[in-house]
Amino acid sequence: MDKIIRCITSDGAVMVSAIDSTDIAYKASVIHRTSPVASAALGRLLSAASMMGAQLKSTKSTVNIRFEGDGELGAFMAVADSCGNVKGFVTNPDCPTTHYDNGKLNVAVAVGRGIISVMKDFGEGEPYIGKIPIVSGEIAEDITNYYATSEQIPTVCALGVLIDKESEQVLLSGGLLIQLLPGADDSTIDKIEVNVSKLDSVTTMLAKGMSALDMCHAALDGFEVEVLDEFEVKYVCGCSKEKIHNLIAAMPEEEIQAMIDENHGAEANCRFCNKRYVFTEQELEKIIVKKRKQ
Repeated sequence: MDKIIRCITSDGAVMVSAIDSTDIAYKASVIHRTSPVASAALGRLLSAASMMGAQLKSTKSTVNIRFEGDGELGAFMAVADSCGNVKGFVTNPDCPTTHYDNGKLNVAVAVGRGIISVMKDFGEGEPYIGKIPIVSGEIAEDITNYYATSEQIPTVCALGVLIDKESEQVLLSGGLLIQLLPGADDSTIDKIEVNVSKLDSVTTMLAKGMSALDMCHAALDGFEVEVLDEFEVKYVCGCSKEKIHNLIAAMPEEEIQAMIDENHGAEANCRFCNKRYVFTEQELEKIIVKKRKQ
């Protein structure tokens, strides 16, 4: 089971979240049948969304992060709840994979340039929506820039997904979110900068057998650390035939009738989990009858 650990320094100056999201990224790659670069991009975003969701205080809250770039990957999204459970999709899961000269996956070129939208829905009132340009397409840098630009929180974000070159399967996935709080002074900032410069990549730390807690301690080396909370997290889609039924019932009667006349039924596929829901002519007719009685 994947896990998020959130830690804070005893003086309340720095908070760190770390996630081992290997199962989440692997499941997403299987559901969406992603190419290596699509697996890496979606896996990174799922890690980021899960950590950001776990920071939300209300149990009804969700965070929705959408990248809309002009690269071949197309738009891709991750949605997380306040427990860190997450789901996502990518428009072009077969996106061609290219590499940098050092052999690493070139996620940036697959993403391209465009807009990032972050929506935080707190379960009541108007949701918060922030939109910023994609600055690199490497996901982690863009999440860092989002916090600096939209929330004015000095942040270091590190994300990684390791793909097996032969099988093209996800082997490891995780992330780290280091954030300076109002109590951080210059000495604290200096120590964090030194620690960040010494950190291995997220996938290297995971490959060494480090847990999410170990990654937090590495980021906060030299500080007295307290564990805030710990979450077991997973890839979860809450779709159901009942929810699709309700969406159809909200449509105009003539559109439902057209489904009957033209297609002799209706079919819907969830973009997050690829489940297929079928509605027969009889089921659609029952929806129309019920709408007329309301």
